[in-house]
Amino acid sequence: MVTQSKFPTMSRVLDTNLRLKTFTSIVEYNLVLSSVHKLQESGFYWSTVSGSQANSLLRSEPAGTFLIRDSSDHRHFFTLSVKTESGTRNLRIQCDPCGFSLQTDQRSSQPVPRFDCVLKLLTHYMSTKAKRSYYIYAAGERVPLLLSRPLSSSVSSLQHLCRKAVNGQLDQYGAKEQLPLPIKDFLEEYDSPV
Repeated sequence: MVTQSKFPTMSRVLDTNLRLKTFTSIVEYNLVLSSVHKLQESGFYWSTVSGSQANSLLRSEPAGTFLIRDSSDHRHFFTLSVKTESGTRNLRIQCDPCGFSLQTDQRSSQPVPRFDCVLKLLTHYMSTKAKRSYYIYAAGERVPLLLSRPLSSSVSSLQHLCRKAVNGQLDQYGAKEQLPLPIKDFLEEYDSPV
């Protein structure tokens, strides 16, 4: 196990809740650190909001609205809180040196993909294909997982909003390699359309 004390820069980047977690390796630490940086820039990372607070925030929102917050479970770093047709559901995001994945239910036979960033995980489940094929189990019922839009925790800059829009378009057309290096580097700092 690797603890926060072995990584002195962590205390400046992560809030208190995440600093109390234990990392299994330097690879896992780097995955979490990179994801936290991107989540802080995303505008929908709610950090230390509790499950009941997330429920209150999402109560009046349409189904498919979601937010990312720190997990209250010491074994996990993040939780995806999502408004479904049957209420708000809190899904733990598992992390290991291979990447991030949604915590699976024992009744689910679906394979769970892994991603090197929480934003890539969200992008996957926001895709049209995933909306029709992935289900979660809540209160004994099978509920389709629908992620349509994040609930903003802060106002993003115009520069960041443009970067997200460009990333979404470049993913469709695969034109990133044709861009000048400074622009390509800027887009890769936050490489998600979410």
